Amino acid sequence: MRTRLIFCLLFATLPAVADELDPATILPPAMSWSGESRNLIATKDDPWITPAETSAFRFSPSYDETVAWLKKLDAASPEMQMISLAKSPEGRDIWMVIASKERAFTPEALRRSAKPILFAHGGIHAGEIDGKDAGLMLLRDMTARGRRRDLLDRANFLFIPILNVDGHERRSRFTRMNQRGPEIMGWRTNARNLNLNRDYTKLDTEEMRAVVRVLDRWQPDLYIDLHVTDGADYQYDITFGWNDSTGFSPQIVRWLDSTLRPAFDKSLRAAGHIPGQLVFPVDNQNPANGIGLGNSGARLSTGYGDVRNVATVLVENHSLKPYDQRVLGTYVYLEQTLRLAGREVASLRRAIETDRARRPERLPLTWRLPTGAEPEIVEILGVASRKTLSAITGDVRV
Repeated sequence: MRTRLIFCLLFATLPAVADELDPATILPPAMSWSGESRNLIATKDDPWITPAETSAFRFSPSYDETVAWLKKLDAASPEMQMISLAKSPEGRDIWMVIASKERAFTPEALRRSAKPILFAHGGIHAGEIDGKDAGLMLLRDMTARGRRRDLLDRANFLFIPILNVDGHERRSRFTRMNQRGPEIMGWRTNARNLNLNRDYTKLDTEEMRAVVRVLDRWQPDLYIDLHVTDGADYQYDITFGWNDSTGFSPQIVRWLDSTLRPAFDKSLRAAGHIPGQLVFPVDNQNPANGIGLGNSGARLSTGYGDVRNVATVLVENHSLKPYDQRVLGTYVYLEQTLRLAGREVASLRRAIETDRARRPERLPLTWRLPTGAEPEIVEILGVASRKTLSAITGDVRV
């Protein structure tokens, strides 16, 4: 009886705690930002304003709100069609949007168009939902609103706004406490508590089986996996990376390094963003000990794409940057991907064909730094930090 009473008292006080807690009080100070990409935001009287824009990016819409808004856009846009790829464990549709000027809404018709196909998804980790809101804005501007209609002259777009649909609805203000917005976020794993972004090879989940069916049937030229990282603090608001040329797709990697990265760096900087290479500190307590770069295994998107000779990019926005800044950076990234793919489709497809024709005598199963190798010196745009004792644990914290 005593245990039950204590539980009830704690439960009753939770809403009051939730209302009083301001995440800004536990996060490092926000860096000031005002980029040109703010001009992408719709005005309040725009009939096609997205739910996130309506709230000035305080909130991201629920699954039902997202689907309802997309269905309204679909009904008004002949260049767009929504299809359900599968049902989630809790019975929700996993929707994919097809955007095609020629209204090529089947894999066969899309491939006949000869235009490059870009495939992207948001919310494989549903608390990292920047891609969804950026994609809604971009789809709106390519179709009903017409501000970016020229993008569909260059390329076709496949977009899953929410991949982890069940995790998306396990929403809370406390899902990712070290992330600056939106105020309510989804959960990392799916309804079976499985991490979709570790399931590319096992395919235990219906969500990832749906993604692999898209790669099999629609055969995209470029595949983008949209995330938000909370692994380190730095100045970059958007980082991106892929496996390197020691992996399974060296020609694709050379194309990504020499063609994609310089174009994206230039476009994002022009829009007021700070792009950078995806980095992971060797020691979270001391950034001066270096960063680790390496090849992901095939259970992750970049590793899986590398094995399959699909040009695959992992985008990681930075969790401590404001939500509007992160969404707008993702918009610019997706827009420039479509533009670049349209310009460089021939060179990209040559790289893909070359890698698929390779028959190497040896295939690596893992990678490590050669013994005695000197570390490479690179410039990283970091932030000032200090160490102090934690009042909670008594241990040192950054």
